[in-house]
Amino acid sequence: MPETAEQISEKPEVRKELARTAGEKKPSEKIKARATDKFWFVTHGLVLIGCAILYYLIGSKVIPLLQSEVDFSRRILRGFALIVVILATAKAVRVYAIGRIEDAVTRFTLQRIQYLVVGVLIAVIAISVIFVNWYAALTALGIGSIIVGLAVQTPMKSFIAWIYILVRRPYQVGDRIKIDDATGDVIDVGYLDTTLWEFGGQYISGDHPSGRVIRFPNEKVLDSIVYNYSWPLFPYIWNEIKFQIAYQSDLEFVAKTMQKIVEEEIGEEMMKRVAVYRDLLARTPVDELEVREHPRVIFRVDEVTWIDAIVRYLVAPREAGSTKSRLIPKLLAALNTAPEKVMFPKGDAR
Repeated sequence: MPETAEQISEKPEVRKELARTAGEKKPSEKIKARATDKFWFVTHGLVLIGCAILYYLIGSKVIPLLQSEVDFSRRILRGFALIVVILATAKAVRVYAIGRIEDAVTRFTLQRIQYLVVGVLIAVIAISVIFVNWYAALTALGIGSIIVGLAVQTPMKSFIAWIYILVRRPYQVGDRIKIDDATGDVIDVGYLDTTLWEFGGQYISGDHPSGRVIRFPNEKVLDSIVYNYSWPLFPYIWNEIKFQIAYQSDLEFVAKTMQKIVEEEIGEEMMKRVAVYRDLLARTPVDELEVREHPRVIFRVDEVTWIDAIVRYLVAPREAGSTKSRLIPKLLAALNTAPEKVMFPKGDAR
């Protein structure tokens, strides 16, 4: 039994897309820290107070130490206090910011980014504590970072594009997309590149998988058009089957026959799909577009000497090829029952 519009609208990705397309801002929910989180916040505060007390005692000569020992001890305390501040800040971000994200995959990914940033900051603080002339050490580190950054400019751009993909969601794992000449299903979005399971392609026609895997750098998403066939609010596409017929054909008979066959095969399923997602689309600016719930037959004048009889219907992207293969023989069989009304091209008349 197909899901209702309300059931689908409760999915996190659909709810997020509805809010984004309708321009509605989701009311912020008050995040409550757990008891363990509060314990760690209090612990971080107590450690900072302890560092401040020790720093004062060492500087006021209450603890008898040599001047070199005083300088080194105070440097360690400064570094340790900074690390505690960073850890406390990271904890707060994890609880009050990342914790509000409903999608588990996005939460996990952002936590990995946070761990990376925290690790880099702690390493910089450790360098400043070890070296007496920390400013010179950081300057040398900065120069080295610039050199390395120039060498890895493309990977860094792809890493930034990966964060963009997570935030803006031009696509995600499971979506069917087209970007430049690559078309396929997204099977992995890594730090530096995206992997597609190709369908169609150079060696095969239609919507069948080619068996090839396509990898492209994430930076491509920043300067290329991405076609996504898996929009959460309407994960379907319209497909067409076209036949060439003569001008003398009975166009009314052709239209009724083609529409009847397609409705018998997928009409009921198509109506249910459109009815469910029409409700969702009505909550966005897209509700102004016409979403037909029945197959439609249209005619066009061919560039040569024929009429194109086209039946258009709704289908899931991954079912496009199999549905077309199922419909074509039945459409031809029905149309060929009346050759005097449906005049197909014959032999070299094509």
